[in-house]
Amino acid sequence: MNASRRWALGALVIIIAAGIAGFAYVRALTPKLTLGVGYAARVGCGCRFIGNRPLASCYHDFEPGMEPIRLSENVGEKSVTAYVPLIASRTAKLDPVLGCQPDPLKQ
Repeated sequence: MNASRRWALGALVIIIAAGIAGFAYVRALTPKLTLGVGYAARVGCGCRFIGNRPLASCYHDFEPGMEPIRLSENVGEKSVTAYVPLIASRTAKLDPVLGCQPDPLKQ
């Protein structure tokens, strides 16, 4: 086997190992992220529809470490969805009596 093939094989092994490590890392974080997006959805919903603030200002209400979480709103349904792209997502809707309530978790 010549040197260029050894380098290519070594690079392929490193790429596969990095992919497996990345997948394992994301799997380990998924429960925490699911909890975090649920919290962020309730905070964002309350901020937007109870506090009548712009959605962009709701990020200031987040705890440190919640920077990866993004928010989107559905004004017609009075709901806010918090998500980490490709990993976790949760929606909270405004109930006139109970305030912002998260949708049930999907199994």
